[in-house]
Amino acid sequence: MGYKSLADCVADLEKHGHLIRIREEVDPYLEMAAIHLKVYEQKGPALYFEKVKGSKFPAVSNLFGTLERSKFMFRDSLPKVEQLVNLRSDPVKALKSPFKLPGIGLTALTALPLKQSLFKATFSKTTISELPQIVNWPMDGGPFITMPQVYTEDIDKPGILNANLGMYRIQLAGNDYQLNKEIGLHYQIHRGIGVHQSKANAKGQPLKVSIFVGGPPAHPLAAVMPLPEGLSEMTFAGALGNRRFRYFYDEEGFCISADADFVITGTVYPNDNKPEGPFGDHLGYYSLTHPFPLMKVHNVYHRNDAIWSFTVVGRPPQEDTSFGALIHEIAGSALPKEIHGLKEVNAVDAAGVHPLLFAIGSERYTPYLKERRPQEILTIANHILGKNQLSLAKYLFIAAREDNEQLDTHDLSAFMQHVLERMDFTRDLHFHTRTTIDTLDYSGDGLNSGSKVVFAAAGEPRRKLSSSLPSGFNLPEPFTGHAMAIPGIVAIKAPEYLEPEQVGKEIELLNNHFNPELLQGIALIVLCDDPEFTAKDINNLVWITFTRSNPAADIYGIDSFTVNKHWGCNGPVIIDARKKPHHAAELIKDAAVEQNIQRFFTKGAPLYSGLQ
Repeated sequence: MGYKSLADCVADLEKHGHLIRIREEVDPYLEMAAIHLKVYEQKGPALYFEKVKGSKFPAVSNLFGTLERSKFMFRDSLPKVEQLVNLRSDPVKALKSPFKLPGIGLTALTALPLKQSLFKATFSKTTISELPQIVNWPMDGGPFITMPQVYTEDIDKPGILNANLGMYRIQLAGNDYQLNKEIGLHYQIHRGIGVHQSKANAKGQPLKVSIFVGGPPAHPLAAVMPLPEGLSEMTFAGALGNRRFRYFYDEEGFCISADADFVITGTVYPNDNKPEGPFGDHLGYYSLTHPFPLMKVHNVYHRNDAIWSFTVVGRPPQEDTSFGALIHEIAGSALPKEIHGLKEVNAVDAAGVHPLLFAIGSERYTPYLKERRPQEILTIANHILGKNQLSLAKYLFIAAREDNEQLDTHDLSAFMQHVLERMDFTRDLHFHTRTTIDTLDYSGDGLNSGSKVVFAAAGEPRRKLSSSLPSGFNLPEPFTGHAMAIPGIVAIKAPEYLEPEQVGKEIELLNNHFNPELLQGIALIVLCDDPEFTAKDINNLVWITFTRSNPAADIYGIDSFTVNKHWGCNGPVIIDARKKPHHAAELIKDAAVEQNIQRFFTKGAPLYSGLQ
């Protein structure tokens, strides 16, 4: 829909039963987040908070809480936007079939950003402290903007068509920030804003930053969309929202989104950092306090009918899961066109997105070999691990399409079993050590520092996975319990992790205790703190296993060996997925707050119907 504003979107959602108003005053410290989480878990509506304690501005959350609601908001534009994205990844398509794609040229033309100064009068000024000070988790370092659109321009190529619009978290207060004068920006250096800052730093100049909050829903979606090279986020927002991205520059030269509800302008000076965090993040843990760029605030603008837009980040699934589903709907076919031989890739949401990838590729090399084995898919794996955000992955499971045409990377259990029953553990694990991983992932040995591993599978099954443990299975002390997760994978309760030297002794105990012949139906052993929780469902299994381990440090095996720098094992692979001293704390809800928000879900309360 061509929403003119966030208020326009809110009215449309309310009219069609997709939004509920909460008229009672709500505390932005933990309460609003707790209500949002409970409603999201039950696939509930968008939430409009009329009265936010300590602020004059209302707030809205859970706009993208379901794929159904997201599609509803973009019901008039999704098909042509999908065509636009596909054209950028395959321009030959337009040359071959120009008459099959009517309107695409018009879509691109009418989506171009529109500069107009007449919008200046629609904004008033406020301060950071007057904005909703929303804190999501008990150990968060302060209030954060969780649905921002951060705008920066290339100092060498100024102008909106070379600008970057990204979603990077913003800390509004707390720590050492001077209230109303300073805020913190958290982003990774390879992102668009990082490139812009590097260029500004090289010239010794401050980087101008504009932070937009709210606006038509096409704007935040454009900020997280992995767009093809040459297609700007502002143009995409115009195409998706059926409304050109309107903007102007204020007296200080900062770009202002004319349809945004709030705009914070400021400058980032070279090497000017302050501690940012902690923050409850999408892996299900807190990202800790680290120095990140400091933004010196110039102005805070707001529309007269401004609505503060926010979300809650935590262990998946969350609202950003639905974001991801919508992105896949729009651009899911683009990546396979960029990587030759790739059929499908899934950044597994249940494992926190970045830690784990499942992929399917073609395996057509050397068809004359008597035994098919991973070859082409290893080339594809290297392409995947060098591609944009996929490069942050730690674990990549990749299979050959030729072995099962119906294989689906989104069927987590079936896909893992397909790979594990075909892998040759002496040959098909490939490590990348001392490399980069996600900034938010603390399983490695330092910030942004860890390792990667590829589990590759091609050919006929090598083993039949067992759904139960063999008779006579027992554990040596100090291992005290176990649970079967899915066929071929067993979770084992290990002692509390204390130091790396301890692990070597424990693995030696398992090696001496287990006969590989006894474990033929077991492909993977997960050492963990709570085997019952780990094995309860596939989501718990992948979350525990892949967020709490660093491949090079935490993968072991029964009867392992190293030949010509290649590591392998003759028995099952072992992944040590225990909590370790250097890991960040996991996110735990505040019990008192959970009890307090029940008043919104009791009979007669606004969220009672269908959500109790």
